[in-house]
Amino acid sequence: MAKKHKESPAAPTNGNGATLADPMALTTLKDLRKRAGQTQEELAAALGVGQDTISRLEKRSDMLLSTLRHYVESIGGELALVASFPDQPPLIIDYRDEKQLEQKKRGRKPAGLDSH
Repeated sequence: MAKKHKESPAAPTNGNGATLADPMALTTLKDLRKRAGQTQEELAAALGVGQDTISRLEKRSDMLLSTLRHYVESIGGELALVASFPDQPPLIIDYRDEKQLEQKKRGRKPAGLDSH
């Protein structure tokens, strides 16, 4: 009688098919917000916008980096822009200008969400 192979359990995914254990797993803004334990209403209050703005933002496929950075920082994260090329290690792109870096050092928040 042939031996049966045990199948290993499937790794958990984030709903987009990416494995959660993967450090470069795909995620959505909604997933990030939920992981941070915040509702759209709470995030909207922190950003000084309406809940409907957060809803629209989470559905966007295109936005300014400053908007994305502000969203991520408002839920306690830090945005890193990574460029990947074949046969090379990933590179983090320094996309902030000196004014933004100075504001962060002083503890000031940059301008709010864009209307893009």
